Amino acid sequence: MSAMTTTATAQPALLSIGNIYLLIGFVVLFLVIKTLQDKEHPKRLTTALFWGLFGSVFLLGDLSVTYLGESLTYRWVGVCVIAIALLAGMGKVSMGSYDVPSDEAQTVSARRIGNKLFIPAVLIPVVTVVCTILLKDIQLGSLYVFDQSHVTLAALTLACTIALLVSWKFTGGSPLQALGESRRLVDSIGWAAILPQMLAMLGGVFIVANTGTAIQDLVTLFVSPDNRFMLVVIYCVGMALFTMVMGNAFAAFPVMTAGIAVPFLIQGHGASPAPLVAIGMYSGYCGTLMTPMAANFNIVPAALLNLKDKYQVIKVQIPTALSLLFINILLMYGVIFND
Repeated sequence: MSAMTTTATAQPALLSIGNIYLLIGFVVLFLVIKTLQDKEHPKRLTTALFWGLFGSVFLLGDLSVTYLGESLTYRWVGVCVIAIALLAGMGKVSMGSYDVPSDEAQTVSARRIGNKLFIPAVLIPVVTVVCTILLKDIQLGSLYVFDQSHVTLAALTLACTIALLVSWKFTGGSPLQALGESRRLVDSIGWAAILPQMLAMLGGVFIVANTGTAIQDLVTLFVSPDNRFMLVVIYCVGMALFTMVMGNAFAAFPVMTAGIAVPFLIQGHGASPAPLVAIGMYSGYCGTLMTPMAANFNIVPAALLNLKDKYQVIKVQIPTALSLLFINILLMYGVIFND
């Protein structure tokens, strides 16, 4: 999530990971300033502090500050994460006041733009894929355009920029208006907007804590290492259940893969790694469909759509999730082993 977790790229690039993190940090800083200027905001200071702490991780994460031989940067990021969790848990993050066009103005704009409204959204995945596959090696002199260690992320940044320019053309808006709308949308989602990044970071913490080794020892107590089918079931179901607890498959993936997939299925039974981990991650996504912990996927849409039952999205998705999980188990058991 933060720039502090990355290493310097081997080749200089225009869209380097460091520059991307700085861009994100400055955008968040703009949101903080607009929040502080919102005198009608009921929780102006604590909401600004929440987003300020989050943005500081991107702005300051690459700074190498040490004291008595120990890095203070990591400690600062740790303090930020704890403070962010406390602010969110105590309900100190809320929406403010925004300059929203009237219903009549929005209706007129929608009729004028029509289906062209979908073009910027479609451009993002299309440009990202094209740049990642076909244009990843382009250079301006001795400078690469895309960070060679993070090509997809750099391509996504360019794609979002192009989509934003196209949106301005269609709507006749301005950069400040776009940033203002981003504040409204981010505030409407609230703390759940950064939940995936936090949980992905937590997955890395679990790896450092050797949680995967503990899971490996636990599995050997109940299942024979020779029982391939049960190992597949435990991996897929474990990915789904752990994702339901954590709210994000990215947090579950490193733990379950290090604890079950690598030692038992890849090393023990010769499974092909690429399809194995792909299906494993897909199994985790099945858990995402069934948990309120994935708030930005399941709870936020219900709130934005004004559904009476905030768990309605989850209830509708459960049959699909269980069916996909069953198919994933059969697919993993049937096609990824070399024997």
